[in-house]
Amino acid sequence: MDETKSGTKNGTADGTAGGTADGTADGTADGTRTALVTGANKGIGYAIAAGLGALGHRVGVGARDADRRAAAVARLRAAGVDAFGVPLDVTDQESVTAAAELLGRVAGRLDVLVNNAGVPGEMGPGWFQDPTGLDLDVLRAVLETNVLGVIRVTNAVLPLLRRSGSPRVVNLSSGVASLTRQAAPGSGIGPVMAAYAPSKTFLNAVTVQYARQLAGSGVLVNAACPGLVATDFTGFHGSRTPEQGAAAAVRLATLPDGGPSGGFFEDAGPIPW
Repeated sequence: MDETKSGTKNGTADGTAGGTADGTADGTADGTRTALVTGANKGIGYAIAAGLGALGHRVGVGARDADRRAAAVARLRAAGVDAFGVPLDVTDQESVTAAAELLGRVAGRLDVLVNNAGVPGEMGPGWFQDPTGLDLDVLRAVLETNVLGVIRVTNAVLPLLRRSGSPRVVNLSSGVASLTRQAAPGSGIGPVMAAYAPSKTFLNAVTVQYARQLAGSGVLVNAACPGLVATDFTGFHGSRTPEQGAAAAVRLATLPDGGPSGGFFEDAGPIPW
């Protein structure tokens, strides 16, 4: 039986990857690039996984919920993508460590990391978060996923990325992360979002620090803005499809050697900080 459909040869029945004791498996010796996309069971994350898979990457579908993860893996495999499941809660160090160990067993290295998992935090009507009455527990929860989760995952898999000949890290940011756009009168950047927007600005700053630290190592680290995409994350408000939202991230994940690092990009090009 074809293991890409059954999930039982190099993986388990729920689509979670298996692997060999020496860290080698299909997709390493033949030069296939391996990617991990966090929050890949739906929306933009799923579209990024599909986009990378269509370009020939073997894709790890990082997600917390086992059923949704398995369903996403099954959909990707049905579309011809070499996909496998990676149980992953970016807010839990034990989960992140286990995910990195699984990737090491299955692929032996990691070529692409896309930090897509994110949360908006509790919103008021109209996607509004009032800074003057902000619940600090909401802010902490948003930062735990959107910033600390990215650092947690990146550091856990960095040894695997260093084994790649052309490692790439893409952090999913947002247009509301741009202080330049936020401060411009009449910019139409969106409502006041006192937890979510600053978390993405913080993520951009972290992206730059990784790019500086890893300069010269071959690891390219960039932030991608998907635009306003119609997913459950936005209450399905937005003019862009998940596939359109995934395009910038896929492009940054497949940059040639010597490409930009430490940048913030949308489809049209660089975004002002």
